[in-house]
Amino acid sequence: MYSNINSIVRCETMEVPVLLLIPSLMCGGAERVLISLANDLHSKGYQVTLVSINSETPAYLINDGINTVYLVKRKYNTIVYRIYYGITILYKLVALLLEIKPTCVISFITSANVFIGLASCFTGTKYIVSERTSPNRTINKLGYLHKIVAAMVYKRAKAVVVGCKGIEQCLLSNNSFKSLNNIHKIANSFSEFGPIGNKLVHERKFILAVGRLTYVKGFDILIEAFGKCNIEDLDLLIVGDGEELTNLMLLIKRFGLGKRVFLLGAKTNLQDFYSQAEQFVLPSRNEGYPNALIEAMSFGCPCIASNCEFGPSEIISHGHNGILVPLEDTNSLAESIIRLHHNPELRASLSIQSSLIKKTNDPHQLFKKWEDLVIL
Repeated sequence: MYSNINSIVRCETMEVPVLLLIPSLMCGGAERVLISLANDLHSKGYQVTLVSINSETPAYLINDGINTVYLVKRKYNTIVYRIYYGITILYKLVALLLEIKPTCVISFITSANVFIGLASCFTGTKYIVSERTSPNRTINKLGYLHKIVAAMVYKRAKAVVVGCKGIEQCLLSNNSFKSLNNIHKIANSFSEFGPIGNKLVHERKFILAVGRLTYVKGFDILIEAFGKCNIEDLDLLIVGDGEELTNLMLLIKRFGLGKRVFLLGAKTNLQDFYSQAEQFVLPSRNEGYPNALIEAMSFGCPCIASNCEFGPSEIISHGHNGILVPLEDTNSLAESIIRLHHNPELRASLSIQSSLIKKTNDPHQLFKKWEDLVIL
């Protein structure tokens, strides 16, 4: 019965072209969600074109049959070249829209959102924009004229999609966007990984953290908190790459944790790390709707998260399916790590409750919401 329904869906959508736009296809939460959405739409028969503004190697698997386009390869960052890149991006995007004639464009991240809004002025293309993190980090920091343009683009969009209520409230608190009446909330789904392997990823018990090595992800906070725990039989593994690598290495050396904290770089078998970790910690200073947190929870990994803007407090009910700690509070984080480590009953309870996120954040249900907006 399911295969018949799926065949009907493919027949209805196989002639519908859609375009998905993002600044980059490098490793990150927004990139993973957009590529997963592109793969889902393609599997349903849509003609999918995936456009990255910057030319970089995709970090995640893109289905065969999806047309992937790169608009520019940035080499310089001077004001003259930035103007040149901006004009080139807009010109190529307009040409692409006229060629493909997509029924709808889905755009992620502020810069891409503005470009598609401007391009649609020339083509009349319908589009959906999505803010993937706190507007305080992105759109609220724009200059006056840039903010006016962004507000115009967002008001003309079919929909403005946010991952959580906090992002919506923050966006509406800005005077330029307070009149928006086209906001839709679609949470991130948990990622679908391959089968769990049998090999141990680490020979000792460990805490896991996953994300780009950037200041906003707060791994320095976690390393300091871990140093305060003095738990001899527990290590800390941090998976991810980024510009903070050197600073984190120096911090690990400063705290004398060279044999206890490991910066592993990016990994393709995250499912093995999530399934074997004693606990997962999200120490971020800021988030949108953290993919790594819902991924860890989907594997039943007991989780601790900072109560930052935005997302963790909408995902975790404190003490029920996870633990929330105050932002940038290393003492509270250390106490929570210690408590969780020495309380197997609590870990078991949190594990059971956290795994229920597989129902609330089911990818098929959430991608259907995106599809409904496309055909609206």
